[in-house]
Amino acid sequence: MTLAIHTAVGQLPAIRLCAPDGAEATVTLYGAHLVSWKGADGKERLFCSAKSALDASRAIRGGVPVIFPQFAEQGSGMRHGFARVSNWRLEDSGLEDGAAWASFGLALGDLPTTIADAWPHQFMLCLRVAVRDNTLAMELTVRNLGAAPFPFAAALHTYHLVPDVCEVRIEGVSSDEISMVEKLDKIYPGVSGRATMATSEGSMVIEQTGFTDAVVWNPGQVDAAALSDMENDEYKRFVCIEPALLDPFMLEPGEAWTGTYRVS
Repeated sequence: MTLAIHTAVGQLPAIRLCAPDGAEATVTLYGAHLVSWKGADGKERLFCSAKSALDASRAIRGGVPVIFPQFAEQGSGMRHGFARVSNWRLEDSGLEDGAAWASFGLALGDLPTTIADAWPHQFMLCLRVAVRDNTLAMELTVRNLGAAPFPFAAALHTYHLVPDVCEVRIEGVSSDEISMVEKLDKIYPGVSGRATMATSEGSMVIEQTGFTDAVVWNPGQVDAAALSDMENDEYKRFVCIEPALLDPFMLEPGEAWTGTYRVS
């Protein structure tokens, strides 16, 4: 059985992971962007907008964008950083304990000159994606290969597919239960590392390590209508619960930081 299959999503080269039990994941090399995750039950669990560009002209709307080295506009570089709009390399793939996995890499030498000149740090990013049963595991590692420290922020901006955003209930991110009555865009610092999301179809456990914060986002009706890469009513079908490291972390030369994310 082939575990990692070269395929395409729109105009983007991609890798499809196939676990022996039927779980699948598809990752575009553009952005190392997880655009689809199906459990062994065959059910899709990630939202991607029908209007999202799939031609490398702009970031993909949906799935799991990799945010690095800055979050939103909290820095002098491009919004949410360059990782999600850069071309990554497939480093390796295989099977471990029944899970199909693949790792993707991005370094300074992979960046266009304009981006490399604006953020000239010797770094290596590695994203590992693994699926089995009804579980997704992701691991993001940042390495400082240079002679000077550099600060960075990071997040895995996950768009969870839901039947109806108004029915979503989230526990464990804050001291109170979170419901999605209208637009929500909130940072929760110092999270415990484990949360649950309940919908009309069941519940999901979300765990993170290394990432110290969480962000919960849904644009609501008005803001969704203003987004050119989203249908007006698509906001009803997702909620973003993302593991994040928002206070810039200073990474010393030769050191590495790792954040993990597990959804089941």
